[in-house]
Amino acid sequence: MPIDIPKTPYSGKIREMKLGKGDKMATVGGETAYPFYLFEGAMPHKPKIAMEVWDSAPEEWAPAALEPFADVVNDPVAWAKKCIQQYGAEMIALQLVSTDPNGMNRSADDAAALVKKVADAIDVPMIVWGVANPEKDTQTLTKVAEVCQDKRLILGPVEEKNYKKIGAAAIGYKHTIVASSPIDINLAKQLNILLGNLGVADDMVLMDPTVSGIGYGLEYCYSVMERMRMAGLTQQDEKLQLPIICNLAKEAWKGKEVHQPDGEQNMGNAKNRGILMEAMSAMAMLLAGGDVIVMRHPEAIKLVKEMVADLTAA
Repeated sequence: MPIDIPKTPYSGKIREMKLGKGDKMATVGGETAYPFYLFEGAMPHKPKIAMEVWDSAPEEWAPAALEPFADVVNDPVAWAKKCIQQYGAEMIALQLVSTDPNGMNRSADDAAALVKKVADAIDVPMIVWGVANPEKDTQTLTKVAEVCQDKRLILGPVEEKNYKKIGAAAIGYKHTIVASSPIDINLAKQLNILLGNLGVADDMVLMDPTVSGIGYGLEYCYSVMERMRMAGLTQQDEKLQLPIICNLAKEAWKGKEVHQPDGEQNMGNAKNRGILMEAMSAMAMLLAGGDVIVMRHPEAIKLVKEMVADLTAA
């Protein structure tokens, strides 16, 4: 007698979204089932990986993470080009670390000029990420939106404290925004509603639920993302049917384990340890519903792409 395997019924669908412009435009979303559940529904677009670029030379990176980019860390344009030309980056995530008021405090005008230089030099979609300081990010991202009005950037993080000005700039200059909330499904939905009331279309919004690297609260982040996907796919919650972005690189590489030298506490090779921790963290985010993952090390990215290829093979 044939066995009828029960399947989860899905009444919703993740919104399909186009990121960037031109021939290298990326399309994400469109899922009609839980992540990689190809036996129950469709996953028309594989998740995208954005390679991280900083706007200033990093001072506290683990040696393993710095090694592939040691020759370009002082030039964000060259760094972005290397990610694309040598490592095949599908997207670039420019982290505006130097705008932090508690650090270099680079001005919004200077940051916007740098963003435009990088955007002019590449042909893949570009994420521009601030420092999660609502006041400074408002100054910086609104200026970036204006200066790069023809680039269709992805601007974030946009929070409840600054969504009005950045959202208005995104509408006026035709950019996508990243709606960021602190690991809470209700706050994520509320921010999406506020953006909608402002006039930001759903197809202009990626959700950032805030993520963590493995061993540093990943299980909590995973649960929140999982609940978002459940609400969007099985409970017809339209405000939670948006693609998810995970700004993972900084989280995966800030743990003490990636900075400990070879052999310390019987933890083995430091380089392999860091690469595997980033790859494992990224794969967990993808299994939870991530559509765009910001990553750092080329070898970790290669591992994740191989796993995605295996999971999506016909």
